[in-house]
Amino acid sequence: MPAQLLSRPRSWLLAGVTGVSLLGVVAATAVAPGSDPADILFHRVVETLPAPLAITEPTDELPFVHSERIQAGDTLQGIFGRLNIDDEEALVHLSASDEGKKAIRQLRAGRSVTAIVRPDGRLLTFSVPLGNTGSRIVLERGDEGLALRESNGEAQVAMIEMRSGTITHSLFGATDAAGLPDNVATQLATIFGTWIDFHSDLRKGDRFNVVYEAVYEEGNPVRAGRILAAEFINNGERHAVVLYRGPSGKEQYYSDDGRSLQQGFLRSPLEFSRVSSNFGRRLHPIHGSWRKHNGTDFAAPTGTPVRATSDASVEFVGTQRGFGNLIVLKHRNNITTHYAHLSGFAKGLSKGQSISQGDLIGYVGCTGWCTGPHLHYEVHIDKVAQDPMTVALPMADTLGPRELVAFKRDTAHLRNRFALLNYELASAR
Repeated sequence: MPAQLLSRPRSWLLAGVTGVSLLGVVAATAVAPGSDPADILFHRVVETLPAPLAITEPTDELPFVHSERIQAGDTLQGIFGRLNIDDEEALVHLSASDEGKKAIRQLRAGRSVTAIVRPDGRLLTFSVPLGNTGSRIVLERGDEGLALRESNGEAQVAMIEMRSGTITHSLFGATDAAGLPDNVATQLATIFGTWIDFHSDLRKGDRFNVVYEAVYEEGNPVRAGRILAAEFINNGERHAVVLYRGPSGKEQYYSDDGRSLQQGFLRSPLEFSRVSSNFGRRLHPIHGSWRKHNGTDFAAPTGTPVRATSDASVEFVGTQRGFGNLIVLKHRNNITTHYAHLSGFAKGLSKGQSISQGDLIGYVGCTGWCTGPHLHYEVHIDKVAQDPMTVALPMADTLGPRELVAFKRDTAHLRNRFALLNYELASAR
């Protein structure tokens, strides 16, 4: 209802004027008690209306506020061009000073810069995030000219943002079109990787809704934070999660029926890649004979991060015959996962170390018996190899009945936002 009111201001204004007019007619034709309607005399009523409020015409001197996400291969000149900045003095100041060079070094893909620009293209402020520290480097034009300062983020405010999108070709293409920050898109893929294989399960027309934290400073977006709630409709099947602090005191993602995703298994150890060889018998590319292939191969460039598919402890890390650099993780219910042909291991990884789902453990490579960079991934249950893409893997324990009631009550305000996003999506069609 509020969205309808806000989307139809003209209708409500006309209704209000009509209501006043009708009241005026009723007042002018009111009949005194005991009077004969035939004796009514009609009079013209002239009433002086107050002058309408003055409407301030927009001025051409008001500056524009821009926010732009840095693209791979961007230069400072390219960013200035997209932000409609025509200010050679500002460009020289950033390029020549030590502080400016420090700001330019922070122009990395995925980060967002903000700028306040005069209509003539002159820069008033230009703000660049300083790594992941929450601080920013700000170029400002004041009475004494241009100056650089570092903002420590004390004035930053966390707000809730909502986005929705529809899959046309790929997940990243849809999240980009929806204006979803890259790190939120990556979180989305990780969260729903428990249910959806983003290499093969996506369908045109699939859609998603995301509620996430966004940090603002002085009214400008600085960075995106955690996903608070998300919904993904894949091939007609709905999946939804909400971030919730459970009985253990640890914040985790829970499904609508109170199942924690923290102990579930991701279908793929890589965020985005393609399956180059499936589980089953195949002609071995090196030995030239038919052999059983006990895992799934994911083709990806050397150095691509490999992540643990579930909570575990490290059972083995080292080199093993044809597997080359190998990591074996031990999970609950007598399940192990194997990651082979790695180019290297995560710093400090050692046997017996506890690992959480999504933790970086190594990097794609081509060590051992290998013809090209890829990850060989195996899942063993009771020491028997299973197809990683089809095997039924255990989910986490569900919340108890009393805990489930508290969960639904405390997360209702987040889950209700899905209805608002779905309404907006339907209205836009």
